[in-house]
Amino acid sequence: MSKAKKAVILFSGGVDSTTVLYYAINKGYKCSCLLFDYDQRHKKEIKSALKIAKVVKAEHSIVKIFLPWSNDVLTNKDKKVPVHKILPKSVPPTYVPGRNALFLSYALSYAQSIKAEAIFIGVNAVDFSNYPDCTANFIKAYNGVLKALNTKIAVQTPLLKMNKAQIVKLGMKLNVPYEHTWTCYNGYSKPCMECDSCKLRAKGFKEAKLLDPALGKE
Repeated sequence: MSKAKKAVILFSGGVDSTTVLYYAINKGYKCSCLLFDYDQRHKKEIKSALKIAKVVKAEHSIVKIFLPWSNDVLTNKDKKVPVHKILPKSVPPTYVPGRNALFLSYALSYAQSIKAEAIFIGVNAVDFSNYPDCTANFIKAYNGVLKALNTKIAVQTPLLKMNKAQIVKLGMKLNVPYEHTWTCYNGYSKPCMECDSCKLRAKGFKEAKLLDPALGKE
């Protein structure tokens, strides 16, 4: 009997990363989840990620990253999360500079150490906040780095060209426990429903004509 192929999942406990986790499991991967504590204001997402990782019995590790120079809204708690009536077409202040590049570097180290074949990340370039590290060009460039390192590991982005409704529908087919996920940029007891992340999530469930099971839950 052949060994199960292995994958490292960049896992935040949100809609996209949880859908990717269940997608990878469905594709036959034995998944190891990599969680990040970068002193984000919505650190509550780590609690959600741990809960879901335990549900699927996936190995998981939390990496603490210190960004003393960071001046973005998510890590500088002296700033307020902006509320936009229309999602911005430029890079918003919630973008954490270099975040996915950092995350993928840690994932590469983890993947090589456990002899994993793939790294999965839930980036999406359709319904997204215009983060430059969530685009096809960025992923292509990072996979170029992996080739330069002479490794067969590849970054996989199954949600890259999907809109939020398509992602939600895929997750429902995979029995993703969206009731346990956390999306809001604020760390309140309940989602604020005003930040860009909350609005994108609401848009996805509305267009998928489904009720969000997480509403009303902590």
